[in-house]
Amino acid sequence: MNPASARRLRANALLLAASAIWGFAFVAQRVGAESVGAFTFNAVRFAMGAVALLPVVWWLDRRRGVSREVRRTATRAVVLPGLLTGTLLAVAVGMQQVAMSHTTAGNAAFITGLYMVLVPLVAAFRGHRSSWTTIAGIALALVGLYLLAVTDGFRIGFGDAIVLASTFVWTAQILVIEHYSRRLSALRFSIAQFAWCAVVSLPAALLLDAAPFTGLVDGLVPLLYGGLISVAIAYTLQVVAQRDALASHAALIMSGEALFGAIGGALLLGENMGVRGYLGAALMAAGIVVAQLRPAGATPIRVGEAGSPAALT
Repeated sequence: MNPASARRLRANALLLAASAIWGFAFVAQRVGAESVGAFTFNAVRFAMGAVALLPVVWWLDRRRGVSREVRRTATRAVVLPGLLTGTLLAVAVGMQQVAMSHTTAGNAAFITGLYMVLVPLVAAFRGHRSSWTTIAGIALALVGLYLLAVTDGFRIGFGDAIVLASTFVWTAQILVIEHYSRRLSALRFSIAQFAWCAVVSLPAALLLDAAPFTGLVDGLVPLLYGGLISVAIAYTLQVVAQRDALASHAALIMSGEALFGAIGGALLLGENMGVRGYLGAALMAAGIVVAQLRPAGATPIRVGEAGSPAALT
């Protein structure tokens, strides 16, 4: 195997690990929702994620001999973009966490995965011509969403509706990250985004949670998983992997988050979506995959490559 192929294989393996971590994070969010308020949970876990990445940046800067002036310039550059993406992130995860008390981890994972379809759809409205694979993927995902979330009485559950609304915020956040990430230090951008998300979630917790910043001990395990493993480790894996992975492969592999969310819900929480739900989940998964495929000769649409190379990691 030549070195380029080996690096790409390693990158794909790291992305698969990240998608598994993110998928099982839906279980952590579901469990955390039982003891910790939604916005408290997010404020704490994203603060943990930001703090956990600080020594990574320090170590990389030291290893590369980055000057103090370059470090300061790179840090200042991420403050405002981090505020914008962090605010969007706070809204998206806040909606998602509120919904976890009213839906299953499997449903939330698959519905959230719709952002992989919405991103190319938004790109089409911005002037990018849609391929037949994008149109087919959107159609499959919509049919799957109907089977998964809409009841026989043509009503969508409260929790599923909130998760569905959050996918539009996720889409905006991904596109904003794409706009900025190619010219910013990826890890510094990540820290700024997570820190601002925690800052925005803090007043929301004080105003909207019934008992803000209580139940943290009972929710410690979900918080540790959500903050250190899902936020800090998985994002770092993504940053490292996307240096060598093809954009289309990366998006497709990360869409496996939905499958791992359903597996986690079934294995750890005993969730059962029923025949109709599993059929809908399968169609959504197929739609997400098909939407990321590109006909021969087509130019791939970039999908939120947060790990795109910048001057500093």
